[in-house]
Amino acid sequence: MADMEVEKSFQSSFTKLGLDDWLIDQCKSVGITRPSAIQHHCIPPILKGEDCIGCAKTGSGKTAAFALPILQKLSEDPYGIFALILTPTRELAYQISEHFHVLGRPMRIKDCVVIGGVDMIEQGKQLERKPHIVIATPGRLADHLQSSTLLELKSIQFLVLDEADRLLEGNFGADLEVIFDSLPEKRQTLLFSATITDTMYELRNLAMKKPFFWTSKAPVVTVEQLDQRYLLVPAQVKDAFLVQMLKDFMEEDKDRSIIIFTGTCRFCQTLSLTLRSLDFPNVALHSLVKQRVRLASLAQFKSNQVRLMVATDVASRGLDIPSVQLIVNHNVPPSPKDYVHRVGRTARAGRGGMAVTMVTQFDVKNVKNIEKHIKTKLVEYKMEEKDVLPILNEVAVAKGQAKMDPEEEERRKLKVIKEKKKAAKARREERRKAKSS
Repeated sequence: MADMEVEKSFQSSFTKLGLDDWLIDQCKSVGITRPSAIQHHCIPPILKGEDCIGCAKTGSGKTAAFALPILQKLSEDPYGIFALILTPTRELAYQISEHFHVLGRPMRIKDCVVIGGVDMIEQGKQLERKPHIVIATPGRLADHLQSSTLLELKSIQFLVLDEADRLLEGNFGADLEVIFDSLPEKRQTLLFSATITDTMYELRNLAMKKPFFWTSKAPVVTVEQLDQRYLLVPAQVKDAFLVQMLKDFMEEDKDRSIIIFTGTCRFCQTLSLTLRSLDFPNVALHSLVKQRVRLASLAQFKSNQVRLMVATDVASRGLDIPSVQLIVNHNVPPSPKDYVHRVGRTARAGRGGMAVTMVTQFDVKNVKNIEKHIKTKLVEYKMEEKDVLPILNEVAVAKGQAKMDPEEEERRKLKVIKEKKKAAKARREERRKAKSS
């Protein structure tokens, strides 16, 4: 949670930002002694009651930039559901909850995390108790609003969209419409993101009350401490090169933490099982894994019980995993912004880190787009083919077995269930629109 980007142009203090002494003392107790750039600029206008759009790169202290002023305002009138924080992923929702609990410990705040994969009835009971803070993914909160006559959000003072670009430009439109219709017009709206988008500019001009707008003036999109490289590899032997790369890194330092990003849930699971059979203990993080398993896996990785995580982009946004030394992009992200979010998991808090993107002959255009966006040329990561040849067959056999693994079959069943739920949700939305027209 420590702040990452205190700009040299000012050495501000939390006192000058208008925060109360109890909050400043609590920040100090968890090692936050000076505000980061986004906190320095955004906290004062939020305390004044203004809407706010804040944009800064990953690891800049965005969560505290909205949590601290919300906690201060809550301490003045701790009644009812005071703030609603929306986020695109379940893991990020739990992480934001942890931030509020740590920073708001002297207040003993009550919060409720409303996400999919958890019993709705129990969540409903928690919401009926009117927690101070509700942290939710849009789909599950919309389900509660449509199925319950008891859930009341009209007393909310703050609406926060964390990772706002993904919420506004993803598949959340119908759910957000349901949620926004349930909120009072008189509220503060706060949008935070690592990347600014046209949609956020439109909101600035149309949907918000003359918001304070701040975006980092950093000349580069990724941090200087990040060593960014590419590995040119034939597509059919990519996994063998990956295995050899992992061996090389772990021989240098077995205590290094590594995240491998993949493009799909299915391949994420297959690769995870393949690596386990090759004696690389790891956890898999993707949306088809049951929620309790996802949280347990993330906790194992964050506590260094397991040093290797294979993940989809569900792990690329906002998650505070401070000690990752290596990011491997098994696929080239189609969007430069996705690349920035992925590699932002390393080189945090001023520490060094490396990101290696595995590139095939089909990926050159995407790599060029990434380099243009980050204003940095990727450096070649060189590996000798002769080092990889001896393990080609072993890796191929392990991958074949992983595809037939019972766990993989279970993932496929879960995917079918998920698709059916998605279709049912679409049908509900069509019925809702038909009724309103």
